[in-house]
Amino acid sequence: MKAKGTYTVKKWEESGYQQIAPDKKMTKATVEFSLSGEIEGKASVEYLMFYSHSDPTDPHKSSAAYVGLIYFEGTLLGKSGSFVLEDNGAFEGGAAKSALRIAKGSGAGELKGIRGAGLYLANREGYHFELEYNLD
Repeated sequence: MKAKGTYTVKKWEESGYQQIAPDKKMTKATVEFSLSGEIEGKASVEYLMFYSHSDPTDPHKSSAAYVGLIYFEGTLLGKSGSFVLEDNGAFEGGAAKSALRIAKGSGAGELKGIRGAGLYLANREGYHFELEYNLD
């Protein structure tokens, strides 16, 4: 099955924990998203990021790699429950793109037994989320 949606960022709290060079650093961020469409609900994530180039005057000119664990709670094509997504992505040229994988055994409620993968893309055209999955 396939579900598509959009999302908005509700909270973004980022702090540095390792300055490597004047324009290279490592940070962690606590983020909350609201999703709507065929996948609807809220998602909370903890990100660890490495900025290979950071531009404090214009963050959209920065480049970063990031990993995170996203906890989603809501509905997926009408079925309610929760699951965890493993997020591996990059921010480049003002756009964030992530590959997602549903963590094995993380499904609960009507989404128990869920498995699959997806992606999200955030760019000037908007915030898009897509998930291909199976339910046992």
